[in-house]
Amino acid sequence: MGMSVEIIGYIGSLLVLVSMLMTSVVRLRVINLIGSVIFAGYALLIRSYPTAFMNICLAGINLYYLIRIFKEPKIYEPVRVDPDDSYLTYLLNRDLDDIRLWFPEFSVGDERADVAYIICCKTDPACLFLGRNEGDRLEVILDYATPVYRDTSVGRFLYRHLATRGFTSFIFRQKSVGHIPYMEKIGYKKREDGAYILDI
Repeated sequence: MGMSVEIIGYIGSLLVLVSMLMTSVVRLRVINLIGSVIFAGYALLIRSYPTAFMNICLAGINLYYLIRIFKEPKIYEPVRVDPDDSYLTYLLNRDLDDIRLWFPEFSVGDERADVAYIICCKTDPACLFLGRNEGDRLEVILDYATPVYRDTSVGRFLYRHLATRGFTSFIFRQKSVGHIPYMEKIGYKKREDGAYILDI
């Protein structure tokens, strides 16, 4: 019994620690919520009531903010800019380390880009997009959601907006393992040559 109880405590602690490594605010809160609940259960088992109280409060705080994230309507505004726009360049350089976690091949000032957007939510930059026009197809060079807006509807908004601009197909040719789950949620399909295609 003693060892199994300790294992529960270690699992809860590990999840809370792992949550702090998340760049996505949603993932951070979900994992922290689960860790807090498990650690609260552990604290109750060992009758450490102050620790249990603290973790129950943490779980409640995480749950409150998750509900806000998913229920609060987000109004996005697309701002088309030049690929060499100074504000876009500033944002790209500011978040470059995080961008390269998802897009290892990306470099600021990619000369292929001729389509650029900053998607804003209440004036905050929620998504940075760079692409290359191939007629009715757009090659995606960068589709980067900032951490606060990751795992939300900003990606779907972006592609709906691009479709209204005459783009009916999107292709992503880079090697980016971390970005694949997002693309699959949006609806991208993998081709035999390794590229990902989205047809709207």
